[in-house]
Amino acid sequence: MSKLKNFQKVIVIADDDEDDRLLFFDAVEDLKLPVAVEAACDGQELLNTLDSSLERLPDMIFLDINMPIKNGFDCLEEIRSRDGGLKKVRIIMLSTSKSPHNIELSYKLGADFYAVKPSSFQGLKNLLQKVFEMDWNSVQKSSSKFLIA
Repeated sequence: MSKLKNFQKVIVIADDDEDDRLLFFDAVEDLKLPVAVEAACDGQELLNTLDSSLERLPDMIFLDINMPIKNGFDCLEEIRSRDGGLKKVRIIMLSTSKSPHNIELSYKLGADFYAVKPSSFQGLKNLLQKVFEMDWNSVQKSSSKFLIA
């Protein structure tokens, strides 16, 4: 039996900052969330992982905006333009930027939510807890409720 099939959810974190990826893993572990976490260090690696490396599609992708090779906006646009199950994957843009332009563009390109990276480990844990407690079936996408604080 594969490692990913033993978990209720599979999530992917795509971020070029290794420290941010490690903090993300630590926060998930600290919260004891029943998820398997995969990581990509840039946008192209994320797309390659989605194309071939995962045993099943992720339930959720946390996507940084500013990454080398292929940025988060380009990845988001490509993922949302593909046919198949990827259109249903929840995508949370996770960025240090609070720019209204970035938030609006993320919404227009098809992200499910936009979250500003918390400045503390506890803040990251609170954010992840909030995301995992959401009832995704009742969430209606609207620009007024797009930003997770």
